[in-house]
Parts: sequence; C-alpha cells; structure tokens
Amino acid sequence: MPEAPLPLQARRRQRRGWRRPRGLLAWGALVAFFFVMNWWMFSRLQDPAARPHFRLRRHPPRAAAAHAANSSLTTLEEVAGAAKEKRPHKVMLTRLLALAAHALGEAETRPEPKDLWIEPINATMWRPCSDQRDWEASEVTNGYIMISANGGINQQRVAICNAVTISRLLNATLVIPKFLYSNVWLDKSQFGDIYQEDYFINYLKSDIRIVKDLPVELQSLDLEAVGSLVNDTDVMKEAKPSLYVKKILPILLKNKVVHFIGFGNRLSFDPIPSELQRLRCRCNFHALRFVHKIQETGALLVERLHGPGPHSSSLEDNLLGQVAIKSVGNGNTSHASKYLAVHLRFEIDMVAYSLCYFGGGKDEEDELEAYRQIHFPALTEIKKTTKLPSAAFLRSEGKCPLAPEEAVLMLAAIGFKRSTNVYIAGAEIYGGRHRMAAISRLYPALVTKETLLSPSELEPFRNFSSQLAALDFIACAAADAFAMTDSGSQFSSLVQGYRMYYGGGDLPTIRPNKRRLASILVNNATIEWKEFETRVRKLIQQTKQVHERPVARSIFRHPRCPECMCRTEH
Repeated sequence: MPEAPLPLQARRRQRRGWRRPRGLLAWGALVAFFFVMNWWMFSRLQDPAARPHFRLRRHPPRAAAAHAANSSLTTLEEVAGAAKEKRPHKVMLTRLLALAAHALGEAETRPEPKDLWIEPINATMWRPCSDQRDWEASEVTNGYIMISANGGINQQRVAICNAVTISRLLNATLVIPKFLYSNVWLDKSQFGDIYQEDYFINYLKSDIRIVKDLPVELQSLDLEAVGSLVNDTDVMKEAKPSLYVKKILPILLKNKVVHFIGFGNRLSFDPIPSELQRLRCRCNFHALRFVHKIQETGALLVERLHGPGPHSSSLEDNLLGQVAIKSVGNGNTSHASKYLAVHLRFEIDMVAYSLCYFGGGKDEEDELEAYRQIHFPALTEIKKTTKLPSAAFLRSEGKCPLAPEEAVLMLAAIGFKRSTNVYIAGAEIYGGRHRMAAISRLYPALVTKETLLSPSELEPFRNFSSQLAALDFIACAAADAFAMTDSGSQFSSLVQGYRMYYGGGDLPTIRPNKRRLASILVNNATIEWKEFETRVRKLIQQTKQVHERPVARSIFRHPRCPECMCRTEH
C-alpha cells in the first residue's frame, strides 16, 4: 500500500533539514579553505626561492641543513626545547604570522591608528636650543688632547663629542680625532672621510680650539714613555668630570699632550655642569656634518623614499646641508609621501655576542662560537670559566635581538598597513634572504639602500661600512616613522635622539620593550590576534610617552632636557 503523501508543512521542514547540513558543509569548506591558504602561504616562507627578490646579501654558504634551519625561535618553550634536542627548527611563529597576514588583508581598507605617524601632542613643546652659548674659547691652552676612537661610526661619534667636552673642561686644544681600525667593522675611514673637518673646526671655534695635527715639536714625543698614553683601563666607564681634573689634567700640564686610546663611553651624563652638557649636545646635533659625498647620496635616498617634491625640514637641512636633491629617473623612485624605516640589528656580530639561540641547531651554535673565538675572544674565555645565563633566560629578560620575524609581528600589530613603504637599515642580516622571508612577504613594498641606489651610486662606499652606515643614518633619521628592534643599539639610539631633537613632535620612534614583548610571544601557540594586537599596542604606546631625560640617561639618545632643548608653553 503506497505511503500517504506528507503534509505540506512536513515537506518544508524536511527540505530545511537538508539545506542546514549543506549550509554547514559550505561554511566548513570556507573555513578549511582559509586555513589551507594560510598554511600554504607561510609554508612558502620557508623556501627562499618562492619569494620575490630581496637584495640583502646572504651570509656565507653553509651546510644545507643549516640553511633549512635558518629560522627563529621566539618562545621560551621552543628555546628550552631546542637547547636540549639540538635539532634544526624550520618553522617559527607560523600561526601568528598566518594571523598577521589575515589581519593585514582586512586592515587595508580601514584607517590606520591615529597616533601611528605622530608623537604625543606634548612633544611639540620641546625645541632645539643647544646651539646657544654664552662663552668664548680660551686664548691660552693647557696642552693638546688626541683621541683614537674605537668601534664603528656610532661609538666614534659619541667619543668625538665626549672629547670636545673634555677639551673644554681641561682648557685643552683638540686634535682632529683618529679612528682605530676594527676587525669587526673592517673600515679604514678617518674623520675627514665621514665628517666635514673645516665645518667642525669653525662651528666649535667659540667653544674650543681644534687643530688638524699635533704641533711639530710634540710629534716626536714618546707618549707611552712619558705617561701620556691613556687607555680605557686607565679611565673608568662613564667617569665623572672630576676624575679628569684630578687624574688627566696633571699629565696634560706636565707633558702638554694626552692621547686617549679607545675612549668609548668614558664620560658620565650626570653629574656634569650644564654648559658642558650643552656643549656635548651642540657637538652631536650641530657640529658633525657628513661630507658632501655622503650628503649627496643620502639626499638621493631620501628623495626616492619620499617621492618628488619639496620635503625640507630642519632635520634634513642639518643632515644634508645645501646639497640639492636631484631626481634620477632610474625606475627606483617611490611615489609615496610617507615611509617607515626599520633598523634590524640582526647582523652576525650582534647574534653571536648576544649568546641567544635562534633555531639553527648545532650548525648555528658552531658557527657563532667560531665567530666569537675570532671577534670576541674575551667572551669565549668567560664562557669557559663562568656559568652564563641560559638562552631561554636571556630571551625572557629581553636580552636577545629581535629576529625579523618578531619585528614584523610587532609592526603588523601596531597598525602599519601591508602597503606601507618600509626601508630596512642594517648590514648583512644573519641568515640572508631566508631570514627576511616573513617581513618581505607581509610588507612587499620593502627597500634597502642596495635596491634604491644603482651599483655606480653605491660604488664609492664599497668596503666602507661606516660610510654605508651614515647613509642608513640619514634614511632612518628622515623617515616619517622609525622602528628600532634593539634599544641597546648605539645606531638606533643616535637616530632616536636626532629625531627627538629636530622632529618637532612629527617624527615618532617605535621602541619595543623586549622583555614585555617576550612575555607576550611566549603565548604564541594560543594567543588570538586581537589580544596580541591589543597588548603590543599598549606596550608601544607606553614607550611613546613624552618626558624629560631621566638622570644618567644618554643625551645622545634622549636630548629632551634643559641643557639641550628649550621647553615652550602652548
């Protein structure tokens, strides 16, 4: 007997019942497609051949396994596990990077956070004024001060301004500083190859007397034999001015010359007479101007980053002088009006010295240890006799340099759009193209001085790391926003100070607290993007607060103080 037909209502319920599973299946397929696409995209980050060209030079070739392992561990659990297992890690922060890619895609049509490209309003209350002085250089001198500064261009710059200050304190004549050759920086540049000697001498002539050479009658003096050679072991780090008066002045008066060797950070920031502090600021922010060769090429960088049109500012006037910015039609010009500069302090010297672990297994450990034995032998000896903190502990304390993967997550979290023009400063990134895969994927409008300048424009600077660093300094200081990845970097600190001094509240600097960032990244396996974004933005906003220079803080890094800048009330 045939079944009775179902009532109309029952048939409708049945059809709805069929539609619901089909709808759920479609939704499930969509979600699955999203995760498969994210997995596919970030699996390609592990393959340098699958990414667009990026002209960062690779680190010298090593075993294939080490190439595959050239990825960063960014959680304490991963670091601890890797330290025990000693095996390569091919995947780093894949989940968070996938979430970042999705968030950047959605954010492209939304407005950026309002404070992304500006400083807090009270930053405009400070203006430069260290060029003001109410004294004259003495006509009588107690003798001559010579320095042979060590380190790279940034350490040398600090040493120069400290020497200027000590010369005024001791009523001495300064001989144009010399630079020691470093087996790390491998640069034979001297003062006149980087800075304008005559400008330096003339600008400071009301402060101290400066000469290019020691008088002939003193040149044959055996400085070591007479006790006029002063090493870093003779003067403590950040020594007070009183030490120089007590210990160095008698030598100067007796022998008429003192030669400081090294002279890295050998003058305190507090306590120090306010006029001497102002002189130190005046030296750094006004007296040291790059030679015309560096100014001209730096001007090309800034013009190609900012695009055609006038972009004059007191900062650019100081950095570039009267050099005319010429537009060169070589196809490299960016038409964007704003750009973000990022200093990735992830060169092999920084990675090796940090004693941190970055996921490359035994190959990485052996390579970095070999580098330390050559370039940091004292550190190697300390490791043999002293139990040092573990890599996991160093990371939790914020002592490890941020890898490019960590830096790009920070930039995405605070709101920079995928279309943002990004300038990468730095030398050879440890790991090369493979290490840069994540950041160049998420921010494809990424350039370096090597991609913006032609080979012929770069040729005069080949094999001169300090001069190349000067070009990076110009591009970073003039950027609309600047992000540092290591607050302990002398380069980043000097750039930050320049932007603070000349920026007028319009040149923000992003300074991550690496310890707090590590405490967020430790949860990378479970944290959702919205929470990650909120916590990182709060972290960065707190570092943007405007305040007067704390006691003992470097004036090169933080010149907002009465000795260097004047405060105006609105």
